[in-house]
Formats: sequence, C-alpha cells, structure tokens
Amino acid sequence: MFYYIKGTVAVLDANLCVLDAGGVGYACQVSTATLSRLTVGETARLFTYCNIKEDAFDIFGFFDMSEKRAFELLLGVTGVGPKAALSILSVCSAETLALAVVGDDTAAITRASGVGKKLAQRIVLELKDKVSKDAAALSSAGFTLPAHSPDSEAAAGLAVLGYSQSEISAALRGIDVAELTTAEIIRAVLAK
Repeated sequence: MFYYIKGTVAVLDANLCVLDAGGVGYACQVSTATLSRLTVGETARLFTYCNIKEDAFDIFGFFDMSEKRAFELLLGVTGVGPKAALSILSVCSAETLALAVVGDDTAAITRASGVGKKLAQRIVLELKDKVSKDAAALSSAGFTLPAHSPDSEAAAGLAVLGYSQSEISAALRGIDVAELTTAEIIRAVLAK
C-alpha cells in the first residue's frame, strides 16, 4: 500500500518509530537496527510493509530495501509472522541472515526472541531451497560459479535477500572476488 513514508521522526520507543508526514503520525514497527539509525526531530524515510487483517492495520518500517526484502522473505517461511520476522531482523541484519542461511547457522537465528531451534531450522531449510533454485537460475543464465566458493555463497546469500539473477551477475562481475571472503563480497555488492 505505502512504498515508503518520509517525514520527521516524532517518537522513538521500543521497536516503534512514529513518522510525522504531512501532519499525520504514522506508527511504524521497526527492528532495533532501524531504530538505532533514527533520531527524534530529524527527517527519515522508511520503506514499508503493511500487514492488514480484519482487526489490525500494522505498518512495518525498514531503513533500507535489503532489510525489507529479508523481512518479506522470512514471511514466506511457514510459521513466521511479521512479529517473528521483525524479531529476527532485530538480531540479524539482512546480510547476517543470508550468511546464516547459506552456512546452516541456526544459532544466529535462535538469538531472536520467540524463535526456537525448530523454527530456525525451518527458516534455513525453506530459504536454502529458494537459494538453490536461484543458484540454478544463475547457472542457466550463463553465470557459473564453482560450488562452495566465496562468490557462489555470496550469490546465494544475495538471492536470499531478493536480488534477481541479472542484478547479482552484474554486481559480481564488477568486484574482484579473488581475495575476498563471502561476507566481504556481500558487503561490497550491497555497498554498490
């Protein structure tokens, strides 16, 4: 419904940011990472996800698109709702989540409040399937990576974040990946 909301930060509270945009205060639920980047009285733009149900209209705000993409990806996992997804993104950045999925690191995900070992395993399992499909699509598009190389793991991690095969291919071709770790490659691509 709303792609983003831009306004003055009026209120910051635990996982809540109220943006005053045109005289209307929009209450956005945010991760601690987004919350840490906001200051009361300053102008901010939050990319939004609206969760509309019979009894609620919740707006979730994200400082950048990679966090929003990771949030939407988490919502696609069985048993993960908006509050659990936000809780996960409060302890894992989008980049850390991608690396956790690629590296089967369920411990990183279980640090989130209300996320147990079984749910973390389901997140890794379901998102890894998506990554495998995206990696296969990369190969069929003519972009080949050696298995288990840092650049193939980075490509898989970027696919988890919702980047298309063409975006990943173009971004990786512009980076000298020979001496970089998976995390450094992902950081370089996200910085682009």
